[in-house]
Amino acid sequence: TEALMQAGVTALAYETIEEGRRLPLLEPMSEIAGRMSVLVGGYFLAKHAGGSGTLLGGVPGVLPGRVVVIGGGVAGINAARMATGLGADVTILEVDLERMRFLDITLHSAHTLYSNEAHLMELLPNVDLLIGAVLVPGAKAPKLINRAMLRRMRPGSVLVDIAVDQGGCAETTRPTTHHDPVYVEEGVLHYCVANMPGAVPNTSTYA
Repeated sequence: TEALMQAGVTALAYETIEEGRRLPLLEPMSEIAGRMSVLVGGYFLAKHAGGSGTLLGGVPGVLPGRVVVIGGGVAGINAARMATGLGADVTILEVDLERMRFLDITLHSAHTLYSNEAHLMELLPNVDLLIGAVLVPGAKAPKLINRAMLRRMRPGSVLVDIAVDQGGCAETTRPTTHHDPVYVEEGVLHYCVANMPGAVPNTSTYA
């Protein structure tokens, strides 16, 4: 950044470019991060990785894992699509009623619920994988999950905070790297990798 400034370059950050009310260059990265969130979340639910030892899809005679996605935007709908594809029990929390209708029609097996603290508190004790997919364009992500709420989650459950680049939507979120992606707070594994699409640069570049 300093070298660009010294050279007098006018630089545009891809993820901030707007077209109407859309962020067309951020959208494919959100799609990738959303889809990745379920893959990495499912991996870290494995016992050897520090998780509870739960298979998201379940098997005949065993209930599937429960996934809660906070936010039904681009990242959220892609996370939900992957989770339902694996056979998980998926609930999406959203505040926009029209968006909820769209999610309900698009994702036949996922549940939608109005996003508020009361509903989140009800869901947390039974969640295996919690995905934070909240985006407020041009602003920090709202802190929707505090420590007290995390303590309601079962030990070995996993939080993937896609919003880490905007400060994260959990009080306990701090940026991690691909080489050291997780840490534990209040018994919950946190995956908070900044630049998740960097793990799949081949797909990300073409997208």
